Amino acid sequence: MNGLNSAGILIVQTLGSLYLIIVLLRFILQLVRADFYNPLSQFIVRATHPLLRPLRRIIPSVGGLDLATLVLALLVQMVLMGALLMLAYGTIGNPLQLLVWSLIGITGTFLKIFFFALIISVILSWVAQGSHNPGALLVHQICEPVLVPFRRFLPSLGGLDLSPIFAFLALRLLDMLVVNNLAVMANMPPLLQRLI
Repeated sequence: MNGLNSAGILIVQTLGSLYLIIVLLRFILQLVRADFYNPLSQFIVRATHPLLRPLRRIIPSVGGLDLATLVLALLVQMVLMGALLMLAYGTIGNPLQLLVWSLIGITGTFLKIFFFALIISVILSWVAQGSHNPGALLVHQICEPVLVPFRRFLPSLGGLDLSPIFAFLALRLLDMLVVNNLAVMANMPPLLQRLI
């Protein structure tokens, strides 16, 4: 692989992953019923709307889940992985295998979004507690549904919230034991494993 291919891989990987995260954030924001009028929510809606509009005509929502957004995330992941394989090896390989790798990749990215949102939430609780910044409010809205199940089982410790620690552990274990093992079992190339 020459320097030009490496540069192409870096650009495709960075821009493709960024757009995939934006698409998955749109799904997550709808899932957690985040504030639609938040400026960051509006940016995410505008960034995904052109590609999502045609999919919404054919793919309906089911039970409150926006399946069109999930299909768009899957398509973005497949195009991203296909482009990386084409740049690195000159072929995309088996389309069915690419679909399986894309599902694994989306699952890993989904977990990482929650993981990093929790990190941001913990840091904000130390430095900007009670902030009304649109980013801080959005992070809180994303993290709260993940933390609620842990708070039900943990006793109150007088203002000390340990639920993020257990949420970190759960997300990390899911990533290590499920996503990484699925990637290995599906023979995902190391180039694509870096995406998850």
